This record gives sequence, structure tokens and C-alpha cells, in this order.
Amino acid sequence: MGLDARDWDEDGYRNSILKEREIQTRTIFRAIFAPSQNPNPDAIVVASSDGTLASYSLSSCIIQLQKGFGNAMSQKSLLGLPVAEPNCFLQGHDGPAYDVKFYGDSEESLLLSLPLLTSCGDDGRIRGWRWKDITQSEVPVPLQGHHVEPVLDLVNPQHKGPWGALSPVPENNAIAVNAQWGSVFAAAGDSCAYCWDLERSMIKMVFKGHSDYLHCIIARNSSNQDHNWFRGWNCTNMGQKNNIDYRAKKDCKSGKCIQVIDPKKDKMPEESFSCVSCLALDASESWLAYGRGRSLSIWNLPACEHVTRVSAHASFQDMVFDDNQILAVGAEPLLIRFDINGTILSQIQCASPSAFSVSLHPLGVTAVAGYGGVVDVISQFGSHLCSFRCR
Repeated sequence: MGLDARDWDEDGYRNSILKEREIQTRTIFRAIFAPSQNPNPDAIVVASSDGTLASYSLSSCIIQLQKGFGNAMSQKSLLGLPVAEPNCFLQGHDGPAYDVKFYGDSEESLLLSLPLLTSCGDDGRIRGWRWKDITQSEVPVPLQGHHVEPVLDLVNPQHKGPWGALSPVPENNAIAVNAQWGSVFAAAGDSCAYCWDLERSMIKMVFKGHSDYLHCIIARNSSNQDHNWFRGWNCTNMGQKNNIDYRAKKDCKSGKCIQVIDPKKDKMPEESFSCVSCLALDASESWLAYGRGRSLSIWNLPACEHVTRVSAHASFQDMVFDDNQILAVGAEPLLIRFDINGTILSQIQCASPSAFSVSLHPLGVTAVAGYGGVVDVISQFGSHLCSFRCR
């Protein structure tokens, strides 16, 4: 029986192919657990390379997609994973959204997200939406994207060059929030870190001193410390050697650098990929861990002493403390757990071949996300609750 080609939609077919390719190559740069009155993890919010921010119901994913991980592993393809539908989503940025954080944990909290500079351009913005406005919207999901106006819209400053020429708006690569100060810290692509006042939507402080763009940042929230400080990590250009990146401890009241952690103490071998790609601070704010290429280093901050360094088979791309242990992911499909001495305690297989984000819920549930738009949800016992591709 022949087919009737008179209703053939060439443009629709072409667009469907391009959309499928885009979905396959999508990257989740950050996946975090949303605040909830329910003590159990309820929703996961992801920031994607297409600039969207989407929320997925964890309970729905567990019920509907529980068999997805095994199927994907047997087929050795991300296409074998089931595709989850979001509860809500926003078109947050022009270009990739590189980070997403919650400012506060009440119903009035702001959902903050940042873009990353790409070849197609960037917006250099920090935007915020009320989480309540997003989750309670009556707009159908297929029509969502620009349905909620941001209540916060900050843009990085431009710099004047020769003859008054303005530089491009520098991208934001990471953010850190400090609710006690009412501030958001941004690691920008102009080698500066910015402290924004959320009430006035103005820059409180500019932290300078790095030689290249900042890749990640952490804010210290303790009120019983002499200095409320942040750490911004300097990232050398890909392929350069002998270009030392330094880590600065700065006083947020004056903006002056009060301490520098010398990477030479790590006694690390030269690597072509020498940027500090991720860092983590423990709950006591006494231990700092960071990944630099395939090396994981751990420092004791009160003593400012390097404690240990371990090497892995692939580059580290994100990490988080779990009490006195460290969960780390990188350019391999593994979630690795280290103790404070750098000993590997466990390795859990993940669906994404390269993970960029690991987040920990207070109950011990872990979310791992990365290339392919894939999210793995792992229980506190190390078993997979579900794995899915984001729509």
C-alpha cells in the first residue's frame, strides 16, 4: 500500500530531527533539590545548556521511570532512558544556564539562576523568580517559558577599553548565596567576583586579584567567624601550563584579600588541564575540598594546611561534603565517595558519561546530572531510585 505524500511536512520533519539532536546533546549543569515542607525530597530543579530551568517531581519519576536505569545500561545508550515531563519550566537565559540556587527556604524564596558565556552569546545576568509563582502557575506546561516575570534581574557591568569602547557583558559561571547578608556572590568571566545586594539590586563589593576568569565560588555563612568570606577560584586557559591559579580568602567588609592558599603546597604534577573546576566546604566550614584536573585536594582551613591529595582516572567536575565524607563526580559515569583522607569508600555507576553536578538532600538522597540531559537519583543506601532524561 502506497503512502500519500501530499500532506508531508518537510519543515516539521526537519525541526523534529533538530530537536531530537538537541535533546541528545543537552547538558544539565546543575540539579538541586527544591525546598519543601515535606521532609522527603519532593522536586528537582535543573539548569540546562539550552537556558531553561525546569522542575521535575521526584515521586512521579520514581513511580513511572524506576526501570529506566537498567534499560539504559543494557543498551549502553542514553536514548534507552525514559524521558520525564517537567512540572514547570522557564526560559531563564539566552545561552546556557550554568548554575541555580535557592535563596532562602520559605515560600517567599527566590529561585536564582545564571548563564554561561557561549559562542552564540550570553546575557551576563542573575535572575530571580518567586518559587511560589512558578509552582502555582495555571499556565499549561507546553505554553510555559516566559509566563512568570523575574522579580530580580541583575546584569554584570561592562568595562571601558581604549577610546571608551565597552567590553562584552562578562558571563556568570557560578553563584553563591548568603541570606544573612541579603547577598548573592557571582563568579564572573572578567576575573572579578561580584557581591550583589538583593534589596537594592546593586553591587556591594567587587573582588579583584585573579588573573583569569572565575570558575566557581563559595560563600561562608557562619556568624561566629571574624570574617564573612568567600572563595573564588581562578581558572587558567585550557592548554596553558605553568600558569598558577591561586585561591583567595577575602574579607567581605573591605574586599581586601586576607589570605592566599598556595597551590604549590599540593605538590601536584603539571597537567595540561590545570583549572580548579569545583570546590566544596563542609558544614563546620573547617574543611575545604577542590578538584583540579584529575586531582582532589583537601585543606584544613583553620590551620591553612594541605592535608591530602588523591588522583582519579578522570577530571573532577563537581563535589559536595556529606558529613566527613566527600561525594565527587567528573568526566566519567561514576559517583565516588571519599573519606577525609582521600580513601575511596564506594563507586556507583551513573547513566551520564560525564557528570557536572552532584547535590545532596538532608536525608542522604543524591542527585547526579550531566551530559545528555540525564539525572540520576540515588538513595542513601547507594541504590538507584530512578534515572531519566529531561524533556
